[in-house]
Amino acid sequence: MLSSRTRRSGGTAAALQRFASVTVGRTHTSLGAFYRRLSARIGKAKAVTATARKIAVLFYNAVRYGMDYVDPGASSYETRYRTRVVNNLHRRAKAFGSVLQPLEPKVGAAVS
Repeated sequence: MLSSRTRRSGGTAAALQRFASVTVGRTHTSLGAFYRRLSARIGKAKAVTATARKIAVLFYNAVRYGMDYVDPGASSYETRYRTRVVNNLHRRAKAFGSVLQPLEPKVGAAVS
């Protein structure tokens, strides 16, 4: 592999996918949550490219294999993301010889 960067494209399809990824970032879908998470972490430009690629893969699977895309929603995406982060924290703590314990809320304390 010479480079992991995406090549510049002047194609109409690529431009439409980038436009769709910016638009989907304002919706309450799993793709919108993906875009917002990435844009906060790595910036808007890279988030647009990553979301456009994800849209392209979904489109290809729909056309090639007749897959029906059913959006699980932003809350489902956030739940899966949170579970993945917690599992990674448990794995990293175990690698350092520690064990994570869940924090139990105090009686009468406000939970935010």
